[in-house]
Amino acid sequence: MYINKAFVYGNLTRDPEVKSLPSGQMVANFSVATNRVWKDKEGRKQESVEYHNIVMFGRQAELVNQYLKKGSSVYIEGRLQTRSWDGQDGNKRYRTEIVADTMQFGPRGGASGYTGGNTGGDTQDAPEDTQGNSPDTIEYPEEDINPDDIPF
Repeated sequence: MYINKAFVYGNLTRDPEVKSLPSGQMVANFSVATNRVWKDKEGRKQESVEYHNIVMFGRQAELVNQYLKKGSSVYIEGRLQTRSWDGQDGNKRYRTEIVADTMQFGPRGGASGYTGGNTGGDTQDAPEDTQGNSPDTIEYPEEDINPDDIPF
């Protein structure tokens, strides 16, 4: 059994680019930045950033185009894929990207706009529950979490 699965939660580094394939299917390309914070041997806080190329197809690409922009938070699940092509200088080029299967919008600043939702596969508007909350909305804890308190 083989597994090719990627999970990424971060912020968009640029506005999504959406195009239509010859078949009429939409495709969105964007990049997500994730960061890692740790303390070095001397106890100084260190941070590094990784950039992930994301590709989405179909209805999800349309949702990305409609709701996400540079700086938006998003959670992506998908598979890794590496493409190759010959550059104009004759050298072989490679690009590794995550082909997204599902996504979930992160929290959004301000009172307006879309507040979240899981968009796996064919997406339909989620019905509201009896208390008026969308079942896909993320509820975050009120208290601040100190990364130093996490045991791992």
